[in-house]
Amino acid sequence: MKTPKRIAPLIEDGLVDEVIRQLMSGKEATVYVVRCGEEIRCAKVYKEADKRSFRQSTDYTEGRKVKNSRRARAMEKGTNYGRKAQEEAWQSAEVDALYRLAAAGVRVPKPYNFHEGVLLMELLTDSEGNAAPRLNDLALDADVSREYHRILITQVVRMLCAGIIHGDLSEYNVLVDSTGPVIIDLPQAINASANNQAHQLLLRDVQNLASYFGQFAPELLATDYGNEIWALYQSSQLTPESVLTGKFKRDEKVVDLKGVMREISDTLKDEEARQMAIALRLSRERAG
Repeated sequence: MKTPKRIAPLIEDGLVDEVIRQLMSGKEATVYVVRCGEEIRCAKVYKEADKRSFRQSTDYTEGRKVKNSRRARAMEKGTNYGRKAQEEAWQSAEVDALYRLAAAGVRVPKPYNFHEGVLLMELLTDSEGNAAPRLNDLALDADVSREYHRILITQVVRMLCAGIIHGDLSEYNVLVDSTGPVIIDLPQAINASANNQAHQLLLRDVQNLASYFGQFAPELLATDYGNEIWALYQSSQLTPESVLTGKFKRDEKVVDLKGVMREISDTLKDEEARQMAIALRLSRERAG
């Protein structure tokens, strides 16, 4: 096929030898199957900001650090340079997340290179060597649904242990290769410890999985893995080997507001008396 304009620089630099075909086009990017030497890989070409349907949001970008102070100021002001820098940061976030998650043992496509806004990565295939289908394109039964749900919850835990939350996880962002589910599409991935929306985004990711697999295994609809995982994470007890139950008991004890107010009032009175005693002592010392 004709070489897409955005991939031409990779061919010129010897990173890609041939574009074989377009694999898919999504809200964030267009993915092509390419040949790199003797290997067949994917080239993910990110769409320009005005041509994609997924918009950057402070829900996702909050807590992301920009090392270069000039770039950070330009991004805040929204200058042309700042907008370009923001796009580059948005794209490189996925690259950084892929390397970090792969090192943590999370099932994500293996990244190879990021050049001129194009991400070269592993082509995932099924048992027959065809491009791996999306989860939502498969016909599932109850047993397979339970198993895939279990695998993906385990991956969510591994991601969080690595400090990352997907933020847009659903049946559309999971491929199923010859060995099972693989998580994809991570430009909106967030830093769990630096983003105030982390809890809510984690709950949404987990609920999306429960809603989808619950169509085939209805008991999954009654689970609450999201809050269970978050509670373990907040108490520093979450590990990749954590045994989960899918249950979470909320603390529904009624707060004794009157008692709390009495404690505050007593504390204020004690402090007032202490300050008065100090003032009286100082006054006597000056008079003496």
